[in-house]
Amino acid sequence: MTAQALSPSIIRMLHDKLYEKRKVAALEIEKLVRGYANNGNNAEIQRIVTILAGEFSQAQNANSRKGGLIGLAACAIALGNQNIQGYLESLLKPVLICSADPDSRMRYFACESLYNIVKVARADTLPYFSELFDALSKLSADQDPNVRNGSDLLDRLLKDIVTESRVFDVATFVVLLRDRLYTKNQYTRRFLVQWLTCVMSIPETDILAFLPEFLDALFPILDDSSKEIRTMCQSTLGEFLSRIEKNPEKVDFNSLVNIVVTHSQSTDALIKETALLWVYRLVILAGSVILGYTSGILGAILPTLAYEESTIKNVRETAKRANQALMNLITHDYDKKEDNNKSSLLPLVEMVEVFSSHLRHKSTSTKCAVIRWITHLLVQTPYIIFEHIEKIFPAVMKMLADPADDVVILTLECLSEIASSPAGPPMERKMSVASRVSVLLSPHGSNQPLVLNTYFNKFISHLIHMFRTDVNLLEARSSFIIRQLCTVLNAENVFRAIGEALDQGKEAEEDPRFCSHAVKKLNSILITSTELEELRETLKNDICQENSQLFCCLYKSWCHNPVASVTLCLLTQNYRHCCRLFHKFSDFNLDVELLIELDKLVHLLESPIFAYLRLQLLEVPCRQFLIKSLYSLLMLLPQSRSFDTLHQRLNCVPSSHLLPPLPGENAVPHEGNHLKEVNFDELFDHFVQVQTKHSAFKRTKRIQATSSSI
Repeated sequence: MTAQALSPSIIRMLHDKLYEKRKVAALEIEKLVRGYANNGNNAEIQRIVTILAGEFSQAQNANSRKGGLIGLAACAIALGNQNIQGYLESLLKPVLICSADPDSRMRYFACESLYNIVKVARADTLPYFSELFDALSKLSADQDPNVRNGSDLLDRLLKDIVTESRVFDVATFVVLLRDRLYTKNQYTRRFLVQWLTCVMSIPETDILAFLPEFLDALFPILDDSSKEIRTMCQSTLGEFLSRIEKNPEKVDFNSLVNIVVTHSQSTDALIKETALLWVYRLVILAGSVILGYTSGILGAILPTLAYEESTIKNVRETAKRANQALMNLITHDYDKKEDNNKSSLLPLVEMVEVFSSHLRHKSTSTKCAVIRWITHLLVQTPYIIFEHIEKIFPAVMKMLADPADDVVILTLECLSEIASSPAGPPMERKMSVASRVSVLLSPHGSNQPLVLNTYFNKFISHLIHMFRTDVNLLEARSSFIIRQLCTVLNAENVFRAIGEALDQGKEAEEDPRFCSHAVKKLNSILITSTELEELRETLKNDICQENSQLFCCLYKSWCHNPVASVTLCLLTQNYRHCCRLFHKFSDFNLDVELLIELDKLVHLLESPIFAYLRLQLLEVPCRQFLIKSLYSLLMLLPQSRSFDTLHQRLNCVPSSHLLPPLPGENAVPHEGNHLKEVNFDELFDHFVQVQTKHSAFKRTKRIQATSSSI
């Protein structure tokens, strides 16, 4: 059969080791097949193809296989595009087998033969696209550069054919692509991404619908060591994102979000930045659809906000944009009180877990972002977030001990929102100051009245406990915390609540020494801070029942510190009671600590805050209890610089006959107490009781210390 189909000389040359001889044989076969094709002798053509495919391309001898490959290519050329269809499978399959031959030269000749066959058949090769694509994906990553170069020619040819075709099977292509994209081979990655770009460019194809099937495999290519491949992949992802923005109705956002959220947690900067960019765009395009993935998105975004290095600042900026876009999605519409169905879109349990874990993050930026999120939810969805408040509240309280001022300020704003939220349990009794206009300001400046709930008292109680257990927090941060808190929850509310807690809480019984120290800090804040100016003016000038109640509340807790008590009396112009307190000082042990506080009080009286008090020394009739109080203070002081300062001030007070009363001035002596509705005898008794407890506590501590040393 062989002798009848091919002449002995052709057969001999096909087996020859020299390429030139095999090339001559191929030209003879081409003439032979062309003649048979012109005469319509299909049987002879099939015999020749069968001989070349079987006896040559599958022969043991490498030269024979090479002869078979060049002979098959010659057959294809001779047949031409009009006649090749019936022989295409017989021509392609043996060549595809040889493309996987262990011999690199054989693989190269297989590429050459495939090129010639495909060039002739063109669109007729598309039914065999899967086999060709599989072979090309392997040849494109061949170790031999000559084989890779040969496959590049075939690759470009096949791309041209696919681009021209209107019947390309995208679904089959996606299957082929998906199974190979996870490779780490650089050449294969380039080959696959280039093919994806090619198919995307075909107007008739709708590859966007298949995006979830291979998107996950694209992101890891962004960490390839080749800049060219990284850029190519990034460009392809960018093109997909543009198409999604133009045709969002074609996209399954749920599938895409899962993928990009996973990759947004990558350690590679480019993968992370690209995935976060996708998150940002999908949040805007998908809207509420994406809310179910909020916890996963936050888990990726929040730690990324900590990036500070210049090389990855872009990642942080992208994360910030995605974070803000996600936050903007959550409005009042998702609160349970408004719509049960919408509120179920938010995975609050998982979100709270993310918040709790990231509040322990070392980055200030991350912690600030978490607190802003909690505050945002409290403002927009108070009723559903309050279902988780028992887990949120302790975690947020701990942030008051953070060394960063920004964190503390945001924490106080968040806690104020908790304490004034309409979703919180109402107080058993309304605050007596609730009718004052000055305390009706909401924490965020809205027009809604400030109505405090039970978490306000809980917050104050926790805060005092933190001060008690952390001395450094009390010393270094208490002033900052209290002042900031007064700006968001009104100073009068804050001081009243702290006063009641110190007077009636367990600290008064268990640790009066802490109460004394805390009152000293609070008194300093009250007297000196600009944030407390309005409260000072209220205490100093207002004569009303509410002010009397406020004074009594503060006074009872201020009794833990004698000097703070007289300072409060001087501030509120209750000089008669102040004088009585000073006289009680004679019963105290005037230790160094007390004398230091008296020394500071003298300097405080010389400050602008007490300018009104110094001017009152000129009033006629004179305020005898004010003068008597100051002289009492003078007598308690040792001979010191403070003594000299106060003595010189009192020497400046003119005799009453030098300042005759002005026309119309009241000639009745002042009673000495500014507030008329206060039972000062009862307050004095309370002062004595508190100080007696302090004395007993000090004695107990001394006895315990002595026993311990023995």
